[in-house]
Amino acid sequence: MTDPHPSAATHTEVLVWDIGVRLFHWALVTLVIAAVVTVKIGGNAMTYHSWCGYAILTLVLFRILWGFAGGTHARFASFVPRPYQVIAYLRTMFNRDHPTTLGHNPMGALSVLAMLAVLLFQAVSGLFVNDDIMFEGPLYALAGKDWSDKITGWHKFNEKIIYLLVAAHLAAIFFYLLHKKENLIKPMISGVKKVHPKVPLPALRHGHPALAAVLLALSAGIVYAAVNAVKWTGK
Repeated sequence: MTDPHPSAATHTEVLVWDIGVRLFHWALVTLVIAAVVTVKIGGNAMTYHSWCGYAILTLVLFRILWGFAGGTHARFASFVPRPYQVIAYLRTMFNRDHPTTLGHNPMGALSVLAMLAVLLFQAVSGLFVNDDIMFEGPLYALAGKDWSDKITGWHKFNEKIIYLLVAAHLAAIFFYLLHKKENLIKPMISGVKKVHPKVPLPALRHGHPALAAVLLALSAGIVYAAVNAVKWTGK
């Protein structure tokens, strides 16, 4: 659903991003920054880096579940683009009068999927890594030294991919703000986007906060069990 009159003076406010998406987004931003800072410090800070990793894994699992149970625009079914949609969007993306997308635009959707994938890999691989000095992931014993070394290499390489995706994300925010005069940050805080009143809107479903809390707790339980698997099994 798009707004063909992005410059019109009169708009109606529509709640697009539900509480689950907004809390996930800002909590993830905070944790990724904390994870980067603690890994650069190293030493005893690696304990906090591990905690950040567990929390990030919890959030990513929650977002995957919320992609099936959340509000209309949180669901993968509503924003995962088809190839022809991506091509069509790219052809007009640099136009200043490009219509405003109510949910994720096709490129934004691809960015979301890519970020979820690389963060999921980073958090899971972090459970098996080692630094050859004093740090070992909680599942290091399951992998063994040789595999742990390989996974550690992948973990470090994937860190660079995360930096690239973050840089692309920030560049897109500034591009939309300066070139298209569209603020992408404000709706992610309030949940609200402005749409021309003549544009017919679909029936929007908003994710229930109680369900979000349940799915977050479930995700945390899964991560807690994974982190303590070796200790519980005695391996």
